[in-house]
Amino acid sequence: MKSVFKTLQASRAHSKACNELSRLSDRELADLGIYRADIPSVVAGHRRLD
Repeated sequence: MKSVFKTLQASRAHSKACNELSRLSDRELADLGIYRADIPSVVAGHRRLD
């Protein structure tokens, strides 16, 4: 049961981070070195920010 809770908690955290980054302007994302299409990968940790 704990793994289900942890999975749901991680999913919510991922969604929240994606939503928060999506609210940024293109300029703000560019300042962070992120393209809008890369937001899910960045949040998931599949893409490193340089």
